[in-house]
Amino acid sequence: MNQRIHLSSQNIENNWGKYVEEATASNTSFDNNRNVTAFEKSLESYLGENSKVAAVSSGTAGIHLGLILLGVQKGDTVLCQSFTFSASANPIIYIGAKPIFIDSEKDTWNICPAHLEDAIKDCIHKNKKPKAIIAVHLFGMPYNIKAIDDISKKYEIPILEDSAEALGSSYKEKKCGTFGDISVLSFNTNKIITISGGGALVSKKRGVVIKARFLATQAKDEAIHYQHSQIGYNYKMSNILAGVGRGQMKVLAEHIGLRRKMNYFYSDLFSDIQGIKLLAEPNNDYFSNHWLTCATFEEHKLGYDREKLRLAMEAENIECRPLWKPMHMQPIFENAPFYGSGVSERLFETGLCLPSGSNLTDEDRSRIAAVIKKMN
Repeated sequence: MNQRIHLSSQNIENNWGKYVEEATASNTSFDNNRNVTAFEKSLESYLGENSKVAAVSSGTAGIHLGLILLGVQKGDTVLCQSFTFSASANPIIYIGAKPIFIDSEKDTWNICPAHLEDAIKDCIHKNKKPKAIIAVHLFGMPYNIKAIDDISKKYEIPILEDSAEALGSSYKEKKCGTFGDISVLSFNTNKIITISGGGALVSKKRGVVIKARFLATQAKDEAIHYQHSQIGYNYKMSNILAGVGRGQMKVLAEHIGLRRKMNYFYSDLFSDIQGIKLLAEPNNDYFSNHWLTCATFEEHKLGYDREKLRLAMEAENIECRPLWKPMHMQPIFENAPFYGSGVSERLFETGLCLPSGSNLTDEDRSRIAAVIKKMN
């Protein structure tokens, strides 16, 4: 059996050893924040736009803290992109708030401005104005920044930007992770850079980031004894993982280039095949890191569907995965309101995530191409 080709395997170069060695040089250095602070600074420098960063234990933790910092409370409503991973929506439930799911637009596969505005108008008509909008840059593709930002300003509803999959993507040369009132990054094992976990909360307001760090360290008040005036969380990033992050930041640009190279590979592979459509930047304003290259497959043109191709790939020990199952179709959210016209449902039915890792080889690409050519 050939070695398995993973969808998005972790790619950690050994350039972080000195930072981890510093963190383990003495028993006390496990508890200091040297690497955490330096990792935060490197992210701030990369993102620009006067960004301030709090490193946390996961992207999910960042979303949870972000909702709290935006003032979301039990019983409030939060508008959330339906076509996403559950980590975008679960923190709404942690707080006791209620999600309202919004369908995708066809161009970016992200939150649809028209359905978003319909939902807001309906909520306001019912005297229940939403407290926040969770917009996601899915698979690394920026959402429709201008349209969503205009709606946010028009109705004075803040945006929590889920940029977990989009570090390195940009819109009009401005980095994803800088568009929301609060933004969130992820460094999970399958992301474009990874520290085996971890995330970050981003804001242009220093006070927001200071409060995030406070809440992430169990909300310990300034006192000689342990004193807590509000509920806190164990969401702080470890000093050792932050050391790995410092090393990973040095290869971020390389990893983006390699992910985009995989996207070009598929674009060329599918160029003469009718019925396969890649997720692509709508115009030159958009720059995707192409964290995952994804495509939809039209059975009536191809003679096979998404699932038949996935199984053919699996038979050759090549991992592919259906696109995210929309949140409004998930059993846990089946009673949540949804505004849409079926775009995300059709994407789920016909779409596939293809192997996109930054460490794939020419041999791996040849194996992938062989399966596609055999199917066509």
